[in-house]
Amino acid sequence: MSTAILWFRNDLRLADNPALQALLRGDFTALPVYVHAPGEEGAWAPGAASDAWRRRSLQALDAQLRALGSRLHVFTGPTLDTLARVAQASGAQAVFWNRRYEPAIEARDAVVKRALRSQGLRAESHDAALLFEPWQVQTRQGDPYRVFTPFWRTALSQWRLPPESEAPRRLPAPAPTSALDEVELDLILPSPAPRWDAGFWSHWTPGEGGAREAMTEFATQRTADYALARDRPAVQGTSRLSPHLHFGEISPWRIVRALESSPAAEREAFVRELGWREFAHHVLHHFPHTPEANFNPRFDDFPWAEVPPAHLDAWRHGHTGVPLVDAGMRELWHTGWMHNRVRMVVASFLVKNLRGHWRHGARWFWDTLVDADLANNTLGWQWAAGTGVDASPYVRVFNPTLQAQRFDPQGEYIARWLPGFERLPAALRHEPWRDPAAVAAVAPDYPRQPVVDLARSRQDALEAFARSRALRT
Repeated sequence: MSTAILWFRNDLRLADNPALQALLRGDFTALPVYVHAPGEEGAWAPGAASDAWRRRSLQALDAQLRALGSRLHVFTGPTLDTLARVAQASGAQAVFWNRRYEPAIEARDAVVKRALRSQGLRAESHDAALLFEPWQVQTRQGDPYRVFTPFWRTALSQWRLPPESEAPRRLPAPAPTSALDEVELDLILPSPAPRWDAGFWSHWTPGEGGAREAMTEFATQRTADYALARDRPAVQGTSRLSPHLHFGEISPWRIVRALESSPAAEREAFVRELGWREFAHHVLHHFPHTPEANFNPRFDDFPWAEVPPAHLDAWRHGHTGVPLVDAGMRELWHTGWMHNRVRMVVASFLVKNLRGHWRHGARWFWDTLVDADLANNTLGWQWAAGTGVDASPYVRVFNPTLQAQRFDPQGEYIARWLPGFERLPAALRHEPWRDPAAVAAVAPDYPRQPVVDLARSRQDALEAFARSRALRT
C-alpha cells in the first residue's frame, strides 16, 4: 500500500474525521503528522491556555494512535517545507487534511495545496469543523449575511447532517523509512512552569475521549432545562463542549445526533447556539479584517478611553470591586473558561464602564481561554462593543449588579470564586459596597468600592456615544 500523510491540525479526533476517511478509501497507509508552526498564524498565534490544552490533546491523540498500531509524528515548521520533506523521506504520495478557516491559515493552506500538487503529490482538504462551510450559506443575491436570524433560517433550509464514522479498529504504521527529523512534543509545547494551569485539569479532560464523556453527560443529564439553565452560572447548565469543538475532538454533527432524544425546545435552543458558532465563522471568512478592526467603520473615530493600567489589571485579575465581574475573571484564571452569560457582563464592563477598546478584551480572552477561537472571540467582543455584525447597540450597557441579581440570585456563583463571600448574605454578595465593614471582616483583600462608579461610568459611555458625530448619522 502507498503511504499518505494525515496532517492533524484542529481536528484532533479519529471518529468523524473526513480526511482520515478519504485517506482510507484511497487505500493508503496513514502517516499521522502534526506540524507546530505558530508563526504562520499571523497576529493570532495560539495563546497560553490554548497551548496548554493542545499539548494534552495531542498526547491523547498519540495514545489513541498507538493503541491502533500507529503513532503521531511531531515536527516544527515551516509547514510547507516540513510536509514536502516528510513526504520525500517517507515516500508518501499524498497529503490529507481538514480545513481551518482563520484568514492567515486559509491563505497558508492555499499555498501549501498548490505547492504540494506542483510537486506531484495528491493534496486534499476536507470539511470537518462545521455544519456548513463558511461560504455555503448566502443571501439570494449571493452575498454574505450580516444578521444572524436570516443566516440561520437559510442555513436550516440547507440542513443535512453528514453520516457518523467511527474510528478505525487498526491503523498500521507505514514501513520504516529514513529518519524523519521529528521533535519531542514537550520541546515545542512544554508543560507550563510554574504550573499556572494546574487548576484546569480538575474541570477538563482534553482529547476525543474527554469530548465523548462531556457530550454524553450533557445529553443525558443537562438538556431537560437547558434553555433556562444555560444562563445561570452557579449551575452546570451549559454543555461545556466549546474547547472540544474548537480543537476538533468531536464533530458538531455527532453532538446534534446525541441530542435527538432530548426535548425539542431544549434541543433547538442548543442547536441555535451551534448556529452562532457557524455564523461567527461565516463572518470571519467574509470579513477577515474583523479580528483587528471594527466591522462597523463608523466606530473608527469613537473616543475609546485610555484605561488606567491599574484599572485594566484589576479587570484582568478580578479585583474591580464588582462581584459578578470579578467572579467571572477569577473563574477564567483558575479554569481557563468562563460562563457565557458572565462573558457578556465582563465584556460590557470593559468596553462600556471602563470604555476600553474591545481589542484589549479580545487579546486577554485569546490568551486565557482554553476555548479561544478567533471567529467566536471576534464576534463576541465586537457584539459587546456594538461595533460588529448583528451587535448589541452601544447604548445597551449591562448592569452587572442587576445581571447578578437576575441570574445568580443567591450569589452562589459569586461566593464560589470570591473567598469569604460565602459568609455574606446574598444582598451583600451582589453589592458589597453597601457595608464595607462587613465585607472587610470576611474578605479583607477585596476592594471596598468598585474601580469606577457604575452609574456614572454608564452615563459617561452614553455621552461619549452621543458626542460621536459619525455614530449619529
